[in-house]
Amino acid sequence: MTDLILRTLDGGDRRFDTDAMAGLAGELRGHLVTPASPGYDQMRRIWNAMIDCHPGVIVRCAGAADVMRAVDFARAHGLVTAVRGGGHGIAGHAVCDGGVLIDLAPMKSVRVEPSERVAWVEPGATLGDFDNEAQAFGLATPLGINSTTGVAGLTLGGGFGWLSRKHGMTIDNLLGADVVTADGRLVRASDDENPDLFWALRGGSGNFGIVTNFRFRLHPVGPQVLAGLVVHRLEDAGPLLRRYRDLAKAMPDDFTCWAVLRKAPPLPFLPAEVHGTEILAFALCHAGDPASGQEQATSILAMGDPVGTQVGPVPFTAWQQAFDPLLTPGARNYWKSHNFAALSDGLLDLVVDYAGKLPTAQCEIFIGQVGGATMRPPVEAMAYPHRDAAFVMNVHTRWEEPRDDEMCIRWARAFSDAAATHSTGGVYVNFVGHDEQRTAAAYGSNFARLQEIKRKYDPDNFFRLNQNIRLGAAA
Repeated sequence: MTDLILRTLDGGDRRFDTDAMAGLAGELRGHLVTPASPGYDQMRRIWNAMIDCHPGVIVRCAGAADVMRAVDFARAHGLVTAVRGGGHGIAGHAVCDGGVLIDLAPMKSVRVEPSERVAWVEPGATLGDFDNEAQAFGLATPLGINSTTGVAGLTLGGGFGWLSRKHGMTIDNLLGADVVTADGRLVRASDDENPDLFWALRGGSGNFGIVTNFRFRLHPVGPQVLAGLVVHRLEDAGPLLRRYRDLAKAMPDDFTCWAVLRKAPPLPFLPAEVHGTEILAFALCHAGDPASGQEQATSILAMGDPVGTQVGPVPFTAWQQAFDPLLTPGARNYWKSHNFAALSDGLLDLVVDYAGKLPTAQCEIFIGQVGGATMRPPVEAMAYPHRDAAFVMNVHTRWEEPRDDEMCIRWARAFSDAAATHSTGGVYVNFVGHDEQRTAAAYGSNFARLQEIKRKYDPDNFFRLNQNIRLGAAA
């Protein structure tokens, strides 16, 4: 092992000789990876290829003790520190240049207690890992819509998906967490232990510590659900979206329908002449009995003249993976997002307009229906403040070549700016990109309390690679 030069929090560099690094490596049950180690390039990469950072050292943690030792080492030497769970975050906070990357990916255990309907999940687990274990017992908790997403980052930002209208946000189902704080201690956070920290973890992103274990409430789901796609031509999207808006007001909580506008992938149930053309797809999922879901889906299935429909009973785990082929790692991604209490005519006109000038075939606009159970907790119940959001829109710009950066980012920003006047002003923190600091929009009226808790658990802002809660700064 050769000497290493690591980046400090004040922007300088610090040299560590072989003995110092060997000492850290010897304390770990996991592994210490340097730029000279085999596999370093693979381990430093994350889902969004727009982010290309080179950590000075990667600590591949095998358990909470490794996390504690990594935090102690980085804090003692004042080093820039990033924390990676699934590495799926759009902003790229999971990696850093020159500093310490605390990599939780090896910590993937998921343990389900079916009689109590509780799961213990380590921070390197993905949604697919969690669903696979829980569905063995016909159980699930609300998560996202892409099985390769990490449970940790999703949860700390709030978390929502196909089950959220019935069972709430991911954080509404979090019962407790084990957390390594900035001073290297392992503490438990729950309603009964360190309740202020527990409040902050549920929506405060990675500002307060590193969770080494999550405890979730589970619900009976599946193993089959009614789910699928109803696909229309973009030229019909205007009136269809207005009809969808009206239907959404009366949808029961166990039924969720999202609107996705993009170019059609080569799905086998679509005619070949539709492939590559602009479409509006309604993606629906019923969280209860599939037979009951079929009745509730009738109103969506009866709209307009679809060019393709594939709706029926499917394994819940399969539906959770349905969009994975469109979200593979290695592409360049840029997101802009807003929350909406309602879908105004002006917003829907903008959506259709911008869907007609997508810069690449991989770009899409999705309108995620939330509401239902996600709106019932009080704003002050936990850090996540967006209980007024009935819909979340993500402008997902995706492309392959760096030469297309300017064109794609310009399109996303223009659309986002135009849509902002129709929004609540809030934003889902997990959808905030690398070039945005939107603490006011992300944390809303809970920002001041988050600052108080940050001052208690991380007064030196050791955990700063996130949508950062800075002390002494207004939101």
